[in-house]
Amino acid sequence: MDKTISTYAQNNHLFQTDFTIEEFSNRRTKVFDRIEDDAIVLLQGASPTGEFDIFRQLDDFYYLCGVEVPYSYLLLNGKNRKTILYLPACDPQQERNEGKILNSDDTELVKTLTGVDEVRKLETFYEDINGAKIFYTLQRLWHHGSIPEPLDAQMSKEKHFINQLKAQYPNAEFRDLSPIINPLRNVKSDAEIRLMRIAGQLTAQAVTEAMRCTKPGVIEYQLGAVAEYIFLVNGARGSSYRPIIAGGANAWHGHYYRNNCRIQEGDLLLMDCAPDYRYYTSDIGRMFPVSGKYSPWQRELYGFIVEYHKVLLSLIRPGVLASQIMDEAAQEMKKVFEKTKFSKSCYEDAARQTLEFRGHLSHGVGLTVHDVGNYYPEPLIPGTVFAIDPQMWIPEEQLYIRSEDTVVVTQDGIENLTKLAPLELDDIEKVMKEDGIMQMIPLYCND
Repeated sequence: MDKTISTYAQNNHLFQTDFTIEEFSNRRTKVFDRIEDDAIVLLQGASPTGEFDIFRQLDDFYYLCGVEVPYSYLLLNGKNRKTILYLPACDPQQERNEGKILNSDDTELVKTLTGVDEVRKLETFYEDINGAKIFYTLQRLWHHGSIPEPLDAQMSKEKHFINQLKAQYPNAEFRDLSPIINPLRNVKSDAEIRLMRIAGQLTAQAVTEAMRCTKPGVIEYQLGAVAEYIFLVNGARGSSYRPIIAGGANAWHGHYYRNNCRIQEGDLLLMDCAPDYRYYTSDIGRMFPVSGKYSPWQRELYGFIVEYHKVLLSLIRPGVLASQIMDEAAQEMKKVFEKTKFSKSCYEDAARQTLEFRGHLSHGVGLTVHDVGNYYPEPLIPGTVFAIDPQMWIPEEQLYIRSEDTVVVTQDGIENLTKLAPLELDDIEKVMKEDGIMQMIPLYCND
């Protein structure tokens, strides 16, 4: 056996083992089928942070080849439908410090692992793309929805890359690859769903354990530590996003993230968290009483949303539009609304507006918690993964009520990937009576 391949066999951290080379090849073929013959696709891989943390490849780059090597580039040539992977040269000092890393000298090994047609040194990159008339790049990486810092003129790595290409090839046409790759990522393969099933189970277990550990006086981030423990000991990298652990009034802020407040008796706590499990994640939302028992108003409002949640779960199926499902759910919930005696007029108004809200079937989930792609315009098809998230707002009392799960559409309905977390109010109260792992750990934050 070749020494390098033997090294890989003993140290399979060099390359992922979740997807076959055929799956990566099929993904790239679908991209080739959607670009012109005189076009090339260019993807830039991630750079290391320099903080000795675990390197994480950019999602789209990983999606097309599975390579987790910093400073990599991927080229898909529409003319000959060949894929070229560019890797840095071997750095003996780095390998001495960190262990074996795939590099441009590992040509045959990398081709065997990834299924790409060629592996080349970074130095040949610009020579190889000469003459291309159309460049497809990922321009959605230019912005992340954040407010730009007026005193920070530093250009993102991605935009700098595009500007360099435009300067070198001023007559070429540049197009965004996102409209091509986003729909591909929108529908998950069986292998992806297997990973997301585990991510969903860890998500549910984390929230359930947090319920057991919830007591008055606990700090929100301590419940986050419980979730992180569940994730890490079960093989995840940790959290895939900063969790929402919002006690009392903090839940009004839908994306509250500070998680530094002590939860109080009588509060309703919102928890939303998920792991980064082998690049895939999940999403969940549960609201549970800090005291361990729902008060009448909490049971009234959260109970209404949970009923909406169950109706949505029962109606999601392939072959229909998301908008149709929401129409059907709102119609079904009118019966619940008419039977409910609300304790306050503002609660009744909020429930009525909930029936009119169009976002209870929420964002896609996959390589990111708010995954790319849009499943709304077309009838649902098997393999589509998204969050269901019925919500209610009561501005008069600054109350925000929600309940969330991640589901995948199947041939005849759905699979609820986060179903292990209790949903029914009585079941949540029962779980909260059980001992949690935090009871075995001294609480040092009692000031």
